[in-house]
Amino acid sequence: MASLPAENTKITIGELADRSGVPASALRFYERQGLIHSSRTTGNQRRYARATLRQVAFIRASHHLGIPLTVIGDVLALLPEAAEPTREFWVRASECWSAEINDRIERLERMRDRFTQCIGCGCLSFEQCALVNPNDKLGHEGAGPRRLFNSPD
Repeated sequence: MASLPAENTKITIGELADRSGVPASALRFYERQGLIHSSRTTGNQRRYARATLRQVAFIRASHHLGIPLTVIGDVLALLPEAAEPTREFWVRASECWSAEINDRIERLERMRDRFTQCIGCGCLSFEQCALVNPNDKLGHEGAGPRRLFNSPD
């Protein structure tokens, strides 16, 4: 079987947008962030490797799960350029951001516990409240509604 000519192995930004369901503006943003890469034609039009479709799917799925784009970029950097993410890559990616996910879970649990304590106590004391004013940071700024004084108009 004959291989495709080089110009048929690349897709335009419009084709990538249509096939991935991601707007062209988001694709350009991903490219500026270094998440995906394109080459340019002599007319300065973007052309993407077909493997970029899977990379975009990986970015969207990961971001949908709450993984920050910077973390996604760090993981994608492990993938050779123009290579499709494989199942093995997904496993490695999961290992790379397990710490990030666990940190987020711990922060959310601490927030939940503080909120529960706040509701249970009922004091709504801004001097003592670990949720609204941890360690009475605002008290060191003086008396009065410190947040109102410092709010931008």
